[in-house]
Amino acid sequence: MSTPISSILNRKGRQVVTIGPEATVYEAIARMVDHNVGSIVVVHDQQVVGIFTERDYLRRIALQGRTSKTTQIREVMTANVLCVGPRSTVEECMALMTRQKCRHLPVLDGTTLVGLISIGDCVRAISEQARAQVDTLTHYVAGSYPA
Repeated sequence: MSTPISSILNRKGRQVVTIGPEATVYEAIARMVDHNVGSIVVVHDQQVVGIFTERDYLRRIALQGRTSKTTQIREVMTANVLCVGPRSTVEECMALMTRQKCRHLPVLDGTTLVGLISIGDCVRAISEQARAQVDTLTHYVAGSYPA
């Protein structure tokens, strides 16, 4: 059974931590720490224009000797953001993240940002599905499965 991403968003919430492209990397990191998240979606005029992650910080700031207090997020964000829709399935998102080597996918309904899915969310959902299947099979084998 394929679980749509919308069901995960309904459970975990739809709040997404965002920031404008003119903000500094320092401001983005501070917001990420405040919200205990690994990525922040960059939004301009209510449109997703990028994403900035912990990995981006390591690769584009720390290792390049840049300063987070003077570097704008627009200079180091990932601009070509992979996004999914609320009807996308957990399996589709997991495959996309695996193939593209990313850990976060903004969820757009049309052009409206409605959530963010992480690889952890997908792993949790797949694990819950597997656990439910094992429970069903266990009840069936034990003869206690409802007719």
